Amino acid sequence: MTMNLINRRGILGVFAATTVAAAPVMANAFGFLRGAGDMRRIRMYSGRTGESLDTVYWVDGKYIREALNEINIFMRDWRTGEAVGIDPRTIDIAAASHRMLQTNEPYMMLSGYRSPKTNAMLRSRSSGVARNSLHMVGKAADLRLKSRSVGQMYQAAAACRAGGVGRYSRSNFVHMDCGPIRTWGG
Repeated sequence: MTMNLINRRGILGVFAATTVAAAPVMANAFGFLRGAGDMRRIRMYSGRTGESLDTVYWVDGKYIREALNEINIFMRDWRTGEAVGIDPRTIDIAAASHRMLQTNEPYMMLSGYRSPKTNAMLRSRSSGVARNSLHMVGKAADLRLKSRSVGQMYQAAAACRAGGVGRYSRSNFVHMDCGPIRTWGG
C-alpha cells in the first residue's frame, strides 16, 4: 500500500529544480539538508507491512504536518499497531544520510517506533536491544539499503554528527537516532 496524504507530485514539480547536494564538510544533518528551496524528502518501504512511503516533509523552513502524520503511521509498531509522533530530527538524519549516499533506492525500514511491550519481547531474544531504547519514544530508526553497504550507511549517518549511529553488520542494518552523538557496532 502506498500512503499518499499530500499531493507530492505537485510539490515535487514546484521544487524539481531545487536539488540539494550533500557536502561532507557540513557539521550536522540540518546542514546537509540546506539548499535552494530547502526541501526535505524521505523514501522508505516496510517489508513487514508491504507499505511504501515517499513524502516531502519539509519545505522552506517548515515541517509539513500532514507528511509528519504520514511518517508517524508508517513508522508505527507493526506488531501492535501503536503509533507515536516520530521526532523529525531522526527523519532529518536519515534524509541527510540518504542524500550523501547518492542513491534513489528507498530505505527498507526494519524498525521505527517500538512499544514497550515489543521492545521487552525483542530484548528477551537479543542482547543488542537497549532497555531504554530510543525506539520507544519515536527517536530512532533501523534502516537498510541493498545498494549500499552497512559501512557506507554508517559513515554517512555518522558524518551528520547529529545523533546516535549503530552499525549492525551481521544483521545488515544501521540504527540512526536523534539522541546524544555517539557511535557503536562492528
